[in-house]
Amino acid sequence: MSKRSPYDILIRPVLTEKAVSQNEKENKLVFEVPLDVNKIEIRRAVEEIFGVKVKEVRTAIVKPKPKRVGFGKEGYKKRWKKAVVKIESEKPINIAELI
Repeated sequence: MSKRSPYDILIRPVLTEKAVSQNEKENKLVFEVPLDVNKIEIRRAVEEIFGVKVKEVRTAIVKPKPKRVGFGKEGYKKRWKKAVVKIESEKPINIAELI
């Protein structure tokens, strides 16, 4: 089993209205992660990249939504895993500036 880098674990930040408000109010960061990573790997990746202490990690697998592809054909969006990471910090980390 090869060791993954933290940048392979955190695929991209999720920048929805809910995720941004959670970041500002509750110091939570939301990321898309691979389906086969666990909470410990996510915790280590966030601590290494951002240099903060992680308080809690929650994960959820987002179900694929139906989507129309082409003329009259049905398809689905991809299934993905979401990680909500609560950090111990006085001020929120602005993910949009880091991208």
